[in-house]
Amino acid sequence: FLALTNSYSQEVYFLTGSNFTKYDFKSQNSPMTTVLQSGTGSNYELGHHFSLKIDEFSLSVGVTLNEFNALAGSSANTYQWNTKYIGVQSALHYTYSVTKEFQVALKAGVNLSKIVYGKQNLNGVVYDLLDQKEFSGIYFSYFGGASANYKLNDSGYLSFGYAYSNGLNTANSTQEKVIFNNSQIQFGIHFNINK
Repeated sequence: FLALTNSYSQEVYFLTGSNFTKYDFKSQNSPMTTVLQSGTGSNYELGHHFSLKIDEFSLSVGVTLNEFNALAGSSANTYQWNTKYIGVQSALHYTYSVTKEFQVALKAGVNLSKIVYGKQNLNGVVYDLLDQKEFSGIYFSYFGGASANYKLNDSGYLSFGYAYSNGLNTANSTQEKVIFNNSQIQFGIHFNINK
């Protein structure tokens, strides 16, 4: 964020796509024996890109909405989790121009988010997750990804990318921890607002 003092706004962007999330439960008292499976959900991000002193590098700051869902089941029990987290994130980007119209980019960053919706379905009984310490509080994740960018004109470009994130609830002091391992596919629309 300190780099913002030496930068100027370059573009606004909107990203959307799918999350493929697998939960990793950690518990010293009663480890989960049912095999967990990845669940799917949507992701949305709206933000600004700021160019830095070196042309290939930029910083993005955005607002995110992520659905982190998962499934588990056995002959005895079936589980389903549906959650929505709203957050803010920042990422450092490196962009390489292959041609005048086509670029590839790498990014790495962090996201801080909070649950705004959460339900657990256990054998047909629905429980609210908003007050559960494993899911509530501030969720911290770090991520890395890559994208391909195609320039439409001087006003903007399209992007298609992949990112992988990992993180946990930093406010949870209980023995039970939930880690989200998330693969994300995103399609983006980017608009230049100055050069």
